Formats: sequence, C-alpha cells, structure tokens
Amino acid sequence: MLSTALRSFHAVAQHGGFSAAARALNISQPTLSTQVKALETRYRTPLFIRQGRDIRLTPEGRELFQTTLRLNQCESEAEELLNAFKGLESGSLIIAAVGPFHAIDVVVAFKARYPAIDVAVTFGNSRQSFDRLLSFEADVGLIAELPADDRVVTLPYSTHEVVVFVNSMHPFFDRDSVAITELEGQSVIQREIGSTTRTAIQMALHKHGVTIDAVLDIGSREGVWKAVEQGLGIGFVADFEFVAHPNLRAIPITDASVVTQYYLAFLRERRASRMIEAFCAVAPARSA
Repeated sequence: MLSTALRSFHAVAQHGGFSAAARALNISQPTLSTQVKALETRYRTPLFIRQGRDIRLTPEGRELFQTTLRLNQCESEAEELLNAFKGLESGSLIIAAVGPFHAIDVVVAFKARYPAIDVAVTFGNSRQSFDRLLSFEADVGLIAELPADDRVVTLPYSTHEVVVFVNSMHPFFDRDSVAITELEGQSVIQREIGSTTRTAIQMALHKHGVTIDAVLDIGSREGVWKAVEQGLGIGFVADFEFVAHPNLRAIPITDASVVTQYYLAFLRERRASRMIEAFCAVAPARSA
C-alpha cells in the first residue's frame, strides 16, 4: 500500500501536477489524488501546496521527493541487475547531454551493440545536465566543463577548439583566422550562463584584456546561429558543433587557446551498473 502511494506522490512531484502524473501512470486522476491524500493523512504531513490547478512541494515534500528519486533509481537498478543475467537484452538508459553532436554518435554506436535497450536523451547546458545526474533524472552525462564533486565520476571524452562564426556581411567572413584582440568591441550573441562555450571564451577574453559588446543572450545554439545569420553580431561555438551554412562561416582564433573539454559522467554510487559500464565502453570508440 505504501509503495503505491509513494509511486503516486513521486509521479505528481516529477510531472508537476496530478493530471500529468495520472497520464504517466495510466490511472485516473481521482485515484491518484486519493492515494496522495491518504499518504498525507496517514502521516499528518502536507506534501503539496495546492493553489487552484497549480501545485508545489512543501519542504517536507521536497525532502520526500529526494528519497523517492533514490527509491526509483534502486528499482531501476534491480531491474537492470535482473536483465544483466540475460545479457542486456532489455532495460533503459537516460543520457543528459550538452548537445546532439557527440550524443547521437554514441547513441547510434550503443544501439548497434545493444538494440533492445531503450535510450532517451535530454539536452541542456552543462549545469543543467550535471544537475540531472545528481537528481537521478539521468543515468549518464555527456557534459563539458564540470564542477568538482566527489559524488560524480568523470572520464575525459574529447577536446575541441572554440571558433568564431559570422555571417556573410561581416568583415571577418573572408578571413582564414582572427586574432583574439580583433574581437575588441565586437557585437556578440552569447549562450546563457552555464554554457561551457560562453565560459571558455569569457576566460580567454579576460586573460587578453579584450572587451566585447554582448548584445544578446540566447539559451540555445540554434537561437545563436539564427541571430548571427540575421546580422545581430558574431557567435562562438565548439568547432565540431558548427553546421555548414551558405551564409555563415567558422573562423579559428589563432593566437589564443580557447578549448572546451567534454566528459562522460555518472554517479559514483552507480559505477557498478552494467548499463553505464556498457555505455562508457562504447563511447571512447566514438570520441573525436
């Protein structure tokens, strides 16, 4: 009985509402609401603050959610262990990645070797992807710059240079390279805080005493590319992420080392997971 109620609570907390949770569990909303209410009543502890259709976790609810996240992960690991006895013939893997370029390559390689495993990929900047690992929302991360954290194992994956890219009307368009000092005063379209590319270029600019004009922050690579194409400014991207376009050109920075390092990451407590081990074994063969 308690496990059923906890599963219902977890679904509401995870999906942010009773309707979405009921759909995810494939049960009726009244049944779900009754189970959560019974849990609150049994322990005389409010778990959600209800304001019309909006809900949010109480402090007690947030603490319980951290526990049910671990319970959910333990259940997944138990299923994984049982599946391991028959050679990874079923199961699921969730990857948190900073972008599709490396992630899709690795997923293709992994699926070729383990076609029966269901794989899901969530995208976000490095901070968001790292937080998904810590909250048990992802099994493994493909992440750029990482904070030091004893809870997480990191494996170097690949290193890439950061390049400038401009549209066809920009004076740099016909150049084979630029010096970092030539970026002085340039209008720049930059990624959001938490982006490794943004951090890398900001550190390099600061080191060389170069000041740019950051005219716009955009929370996606696609948004930056579109703004640069429209002539709002220049952008920066890891070299392997630049997509050829007739109106855009990537240009190396010749006199400064601006690089991003990519890592595979997973929780230390999950290092014995056969699924994670299998994924990490596939990944190095795809690194650039």
